Amino acid sequence: MIVAFSVSPVGETHHVGDAVAECVRVVRESGLPNETNAMFTNIEGDWDDIAAVLKQCIEVCERHAPRVSMVMKLDHHPGAGHEHSLAYKTRRVEEAVEA
Repeated sequence: MIVAFSVSPVGETHHVGDAVAECVRVVRESGLPNETNAMFTNIEGDWDDIAAVLKQCIEVCERHAPRVSMVMKLDHHPGAGHEHSLAYKTRRVEEAVEA
C-alpha cells in the first residue's frame, strides 16, 4: 500500500513548518519507504504500519494546535507482488519522461 498524505495543525498557530518537520521525522524514523515533496509525504507499507505513523503525526500536530487537518490518498493493490512500489512508480514515470 502507498499512502500520500498531508497533515497540518489548524488554529492558534501561523507557522506550521515546525510541526510538519516533526511529522516528516516520524515518517523517516519509521523505516518505511517514503519520500516528501512540496505538497505531500508518500509512505509505503502495510496498512497497520502506515496507520500507526499517521496517528503519530496527528499527535505531533495536536501538540501545536487544537485542531488537525489531514488529506490522504491511498493506493491499495493487494497481491500485486510488487516490491518497492513507491520507487518503481517514480522510476517508471521518469523513464517515460526521458523517452
